[in-house]
Amino acid sequence: MATFGTLSDRLTETFRNLRTKGKLTPADVDGTVREIRRALLDADVALVVVKEFTAKVRERALGDEVNRALNPAQQVVQIVNEELVTILGGEQRRLQFAKNPPTVIMLAGLQGSGKTTFAGKLARLLEKDGHTPLLIAADLQRPSAVDQLRVVAERAGAAIYAPEPGNGVGDPVKVARDGVEYAKRQQHDIVIIDTAGRLGVDAELMKQASDIRRATSPDEVLFVIDAMIGQDAVNTATAFQEGVDFTGVVLSKLDGDARGGAALSVASVTGRPIIYASTGEGLDDLEAFHPDRMASRILDLGDILTLIEQAQGAFDEAEAMKVAEKLATEQFTLEDFLDQLQQMKKMGSMKKMLGMLPGMGQMKQQLDNFDEREIDRTEAIIRSMTPGERRNPKVLNGSRRMRIAKGSGMTVTDVNQLVQRFDQAAKMMKTVARGGVPNVPGMGSMGRPGASSKRGKQQKAKGSRSGNPARRAAENANAPVEAAAPTGSGFGLGGAPATGAPSAADLAELQKLLGKG
Repeated sequence: MATFGTLSDRLTETFRNLRTKGKLTPADVDGTVREIRRALLDADVALVVVKEFTAKVRERALGDEVNRALNPAQQVVQIVNEELVTILGGEQRRLQFAKNPPTVIMLAGLQGSGKTTFAGKLARLLEKDGHTPLLIAADLQRPSAVDQLRVVAERAGAAIYAPEPGNGVGDPVKVARDGVEYAKRQQHDIVIIDTAGRLGVDAELMKQASDIRRATSPDEVLFVIDAMIGQDAVNTATAFQEGVDFTGVVLSKLDGDARGGAALSVASVTGRPIIYASTGEGLDDLEAFHPDRMASRILDLGDILTLIEQAQGAFDEAEAMKVAEKLATEQFTLEDFLDQLQQMKKMGSMKKMLGMLPGMGQMKQQLDNFDEREIDRTEAIIRSMTPGERRNPKVLNGSRRMRIAKGSGMTVTDVNQLVQRFDQAAKMMKTVARGGVPNVPGMGSMGRPGASSKRGKQQKAKGSRSGNPARRAAENANAPVEAAAPTGSGFGLGGAPATGAPSAADLAELQKLLGKG
């Protein structure tokens, strides 16, 4: 996640330095805590949070739980992970719905924090769960705020209540109160009130927000805060808590390049949980906030659970069964491959998905160079084929490939490479479907544990077979020593990526598979 990029790099580098320590001394712990303190302060985390966090880490790191650990470095990472989860809120907190609909959700925050966009994202998310949300345009101060909410509501497919034109015209308290009554008559079970913000905290802003809260008695008051505002996040959150009070926090713009201190400060300082995190500009770029998963991302431990949830939401189970059956019977075609590409696109950014794998922080440059447009180019080539050509690529002669290249805006070489890579992918997937173990280029041996290979036998035979023990020992001592394969740490420590993280060669092969390399 871009917001925590620098912090993640600093922490990962700090823990890597502990890897060679068989036993941690108080000096080692103090040095590590000092680097953690610097990393957090550089990330704009509030000073009070940094002091409390590092004090707990130091106390636990010097305790018996580390001294008794088989791997002290990993134990320290575990301690930091657990303390990060604590300051991020501990456990996930979901929206609290009213016993008698509608559930009223009021949004509060400064101007530009992303309240209006979040209103649309939340409506979209709730609609997927079977709710019927209504957006209320109570921001009558900011120019064109009502028009913006109309556009967002239309894109989200949600209903909107906007009786006033805005631009300084209308009573926001009356609009909010009447909107709730309108929702009851129209049987909307969720009401989302978009309120006005200001460039800074002032008495007028707080009074208006307080009046809307008293008039509507919301079940949830969500404070939307820009994750990029740094140290001022704590002051802003504290001011809103005292002036309006809120039940939960929403972090917006977590995909930005800011240092991310707001996320690590707000929940701890206010005692209010972070409920949602906005990770992009699209209406689907909204995630329920899981403190444990966010801590894992910060420490480059990956977020496999979120990745699995996104895959389950994007892939159709019945369609997946059909594809598996086609693979087993060798009937997998370019049409099926196109369907799989389209389902992958539903999951969102490929970079974002790969970034959820453990150890990917060590491959930031390769990940940044990954070109997601290759999926679009591959799709363009396949769509330029006739249905018969998609089902049977063997009929693609020179003239057909020239036509496909012109139709897709690509070259004949691109078309040839796609067909070759499809054949390779189809063979690999057929092997997997039959229960075999594929040989994937760039990923090394994927044989079963304990299985011997010719290469292994050849390497074993390199040693001297002399009958003279002294001569055999001398010859073996001069023989080149095979380097042990690096092992990935369960906590992303060491030079090798953690188990499960693709290498640079893997990323290159994936990009080749999706399009031109």
